[in-house]
Amino acid sequence: MARLYARLVGPTVILIGIVGLVLGNRPIGGALNIDLVEDAIHLSSGGLLTVLGFARVDDRIVRTAVGGLGVVYLGVGIIAFFVPDLFGLIPHEYSGLDNAIHLTLGVLGIGAAVATIGAERRLTS
Repeated sequence: MARLYARLVGPTVILIGIVGLVLGNRPIGGALNIDLVEDAIHLSSGGLLTVLGFARVDDRIVRTAVGGLGVVYLGVGIIAFFVPDLFGLIPHEYSGLDNAIHLTLGVLGIGAAVATIGAERRLTS
């Protein structure tokens, strides 16, 4: 399950980073934040997920990365409710939609990692 998450979310997050770079350093329609720091993070985290999703690496590595990034996305979503500019890292501040996306990616990533652990246990029992 973690590998599937990485294969689907990785390229999507890369695409979000590329669109952000093309559109520049401004919010999209007042609903989605686009900032250089965020674009760089999207490109690197999406790249990591994509490589791990498609490369021949141990499932435990994929599970750990997906779960770890899930925790990061979830943390960003929670913190941004209270500190929308993430302590000055995001000049245009996160919107409610940004937070919802980060929370969703976080919960799904953690869920995919946990589901992978369950599948591994069933296979070894």
